[in-house]
Amino acid sequence: EVQLVESGGGLVQAGGSLRLSCAASGFSFDDYAVGWFRQAPGQEREGVSCISEADDSSKYYADSVRGRFTISRDNAKNMVYLQMNSLKPEDTAVYYCAAGFTYVDWDYWGQGTQVTVSS
Repeated sequence: EVQLVESGGGLVQAGGSLRLSCAASGFSFDDYAVGWFRQAPGQEREGVSCISEADDSSKYYADSVRGRFTISRDNAKNMVYLQMNSLKPEDTAVYYCAAGFTYVDWDYWGQGTQVTVSS
């Protein structure tokens, strides 16, 4: 069974930090690119960051998070992380991880973890 399970969300004050984790199982994790997405209430889901498969040589960030968020992966543990620093209230959303062969079509999704940033 394919699973992506996010954890690490919570409530934090503006300027604080959180580290999200995503545990993958049931598929060849290091063959897949992994991305983090978020969706705030009443808004469309948006891409936050993604990282290439295997050698994680390519990393991409949305303009809104570049310089504050860092994506990483540990293929030995089938894990992907999103370190979020200098959090802002506008970062409040449900954060999802996803895995796919390309950055366009994402095959597997997690259930999401809530991040709330208070002002």
